[in-house]
Amino acid sequence: MRVRFAPSPTGPLHLGGVRTALFNYLYARKNKGVFILRVEDTDQNRYVKGSEEYIQKALEWAGMVPDEGPSNGGELGPYRQSERKAIYQKYIQKLVDTGAAYYAFDSPEILSKARNEKEEKGETFRYGAHNRMSFHNSLTCSKDTLPTLLKAPYVVRLKVDPKQSITVKDEIRGTIYQEAALLDDKILMKGDGMPTYHFANVVDDYLMQIDTVIRGEEWLPSLPIHQLLYDAFGWKAPKFMHLPLILKPSGKGKLSKRDGDKEGFPVFPLNWNETTRGFKEEGFLAEAFINYLALLGWNSGTEQELFSLSELEQLFSVEGIQKGGARFDFEKAKWINHQYINNKKAEELLEIEVVRQQLKSVDPQKQLQVVQLIKERLFTLNDLTEEIQWLNEPEKYDEKTVQKLISKAPGQLLVALSGRIEELSGLENLKDALMTWAKSNDVPVGFMMQSLRISLVGALSGPDLFEICNILGKDVILKRINSAISFFNQKT
Repeated sequence: MRVRFAPSPTGPLHLGGVRTALFNYLYARKNKGVFILRVEDTDQNRYVKGSEEYIQKALEWAGMVPDEGPSNGGELGPYRQSERKAIYQKYIQKLVDTGAAYYAFDSPEILSKARNEKEEKGETFRYGAHNRMSFHNSLTCSKDTLPTLLKAPYVVRLKVDPKQSITVKDEIRGTIYQEAALLDDKILMKGDGMPTYHFANVVDDYLMQIDTVIRGEEWLPSLPIHQLLYDAFGWKAPKFMHLPLILKPSGKGKLSKRDGDKEGFPVFPLNWNETTRGFKEEGFLAEAFINYLALLGWNSGTEQELFSLSELEQLFSVEGIQKGGARFDFEKAKWINHQYINNKKAEELLEIEVVRQQLKSVDPQKQLQVVQLIKERLFTLNDLTEEIQWLNEPEKYDEKTVQKLISKAPGQLLVALSGRIEELSGLENLKDALMTWAKSNDVPVGFMMQSLRISLVGALSGPDLFEICNILGKDVILKRINSAISFFNQKT
């Protein structure tokens, strides 16, 4: 079983592209097959420097290392289409020689005029069987002039037989029928000698022995053309699967970078530049990112939502792929990431660079304890900075809490609490000591806990208060309580 992921290096790899790569990867692993990366860079005008490296790094971060590709080679390469030009020339000539394709010499001006005339009538321009003999091509010119014409730029077009009825099967959507009379004579080779997507795609898939083509829904209309090319060569076509679109959070329309910019979520796996943030840099674990992507258009048939990559490799099936679009839900993605973070050991989290960076100012002896305490509160790794603010002395106290406590004389309570804490030799039994003290002195536990937390943290939210105390230490606790006493004294 051989499958390929074939992106174009025209910018950063979009979420939809990564999902396509993932489904190819899972299908290969499920069938003990080969996962190939092929870079489709025939459109040199749209090539963006750094894109190919970005694609490779994104796949590696996500745990989908290609078995064959530009970086690690393989027996059926090259794996960049720009390096396969001689191969395409050989196969385009075969189609011309058999009459399945022809040379076309029409100038852009002539084609533009013909297109405009059709559009003025409210019709769609097609270059095909109904009008090809009216244009300047090898079907209408004499054999004597052909050698001269071939010295100037030309394109090669597929000669579509309008009498054909094309039947193709998609493994997800079923059988598709198309009347050939409605198809263009598609350009197969451009004026610069580079193939179009349609031609290169078919030739490469055949020569690289691709068994199953798994790609996005946007390529479904091209399937009949590809079938005609396989037929023209006399080749058996691979199986086809066209994946559903990833939709905007609203469910209306395809997810785009603009949606992410507008609503504040990433749509790329890694950072591309200063303004294009990636899931990795937004604090997502690769395992969680992949888990969420797998659920965009696929269902295991169970209630289970958390899957490791190895589990996905075992469970993935074509039957689980849905036909309709999958709505992107960033909150669901964060929830899954939260589960993965919480399930990781604190030691593992400390090995992650973004975690270490956020803990730079924290005593190395306390970092493990800090991470263990707050990891269950993190939805992304970047939440860490905010969740450890209590390590710093409060710059201000939550005003609503202050107003709630002020009438109960919290300053007096804190003086007494400070005295009790000072009597303790250590903090191991702090909770029991304070609870016993509160009960003995008829102090409401809620009032005591709120007063202590506001003193130490500045707000009522945060992790377990007594775990905070253990990390802060006795001296810091007493110092912050004294600061809070001064604050409340000024308020009364």
